[in-house]
Amino acid sequence: MTADLFKRLYRAIFSSDMSSLRKIALLIIENERKNGHKVLADELANISKQFAPLSGNTNLTSLPINKRDNSQLVSLILQEQLKHHMILPSNLEERFQRIEKEYSARERLRKFSLFPKKKILLYGPPGCGKTLSAERLAWNLGLPLMKVRFDSLLSSYFGESASNLRNVFEFCKKDAVVLLLDECDFIAKSRTNGQDVGEVPRIVNMLLLLLDEYDAPGLVIATTNLKVTLDEALFRRFDDIIELSPPSASEIKQLLKMTLSSINIDSAIPWDTIADNLVGNSYAKIDLIAQNAAKFCVLDNTNIVSNLHIQKAIEEITFKF
Repeated sequence: MTADLFKRLYRAIFSSDMSSLRKIALLIIENERKNGHKVLADELANISKQFAPLSGNTNLTSLPINKRDNSQLVSLILQEQLKHHMILPSNLEERFQRIEKEYSARERLRKFSLFPKKKILLYGPPGCGKTLSAERLAWNLGLPLMKVRFDSLLSSYFGESASNLRNVFEFCKKDAVVLLLDECDFIAKSRTNGQDVGEVPRIVNMLLLLLDEYDAPGLVIATTNLKVTLDEALFRRFDDIIELSPPSASEIKQLLKMTLSSINIDSAIPWDTIADNLVGNSYAKIDLIAQNAAKFCVLDNTNIVSNLHIQKAIEEITFKF
């Protein structure tokens, strides 16, 4: 690899420029082939084909659809569009890092007949960061996020919902993605409650089967607000089950500072008071408050984010939500 390519690689890594990283990866393959290292070049090319995430030029019409009305069964969020600023308690941070490390080391693990955690269940009350956690995992793994659209997936026609779900899982075998089953309570609740008939039990049974068979190059993440009513058989299908809680005052303070780290901040901001007042808000809302405070600073043509900017952002979010 040339010195220039090394420099480009390092710039792309530390700027999290996934588009440039993909281009550099292809250049490395081309250079190795030119240098006569055909076996290595072929191996690198096969890895890129198997694990490379969907590009920004992905044809959205190729995504799985409901054949009855041609509606999209999933929403695709490209890797560079993901939210990923998140502060977690140390015990949860370790568990997320474990998932990320195992996925990154999947080839080494496979040599010892070991496999990474690829089926994750996140549960907890609304606002505790379950969806944001899925986005964070996708970001750190360099993968796009594919979110199931249950409004299109569920059908009143016999067997169609289960068929739609299978189509989604089959599609995920083509590309490495994080498949998100967000807020799946209504299809994952116990089959023994006796209150549901029709499509819901069928789609639950299909979900159990698909999780058993899951062997895609990416991950599947399910989120739910309720644990007690979930089907116990569903719990056994996941490699890891993680309970999340809304951010504490300490975590809110860290998240605000981290999100504002690229801009100057007034040293007089009462962080502890602000964090205490924001307890109960979601990770996503805290992140949005910090981003809006930075925008107010820029629009005011000032160089420092002040307490006034933060309070204005808090008032705006409180009013909207």
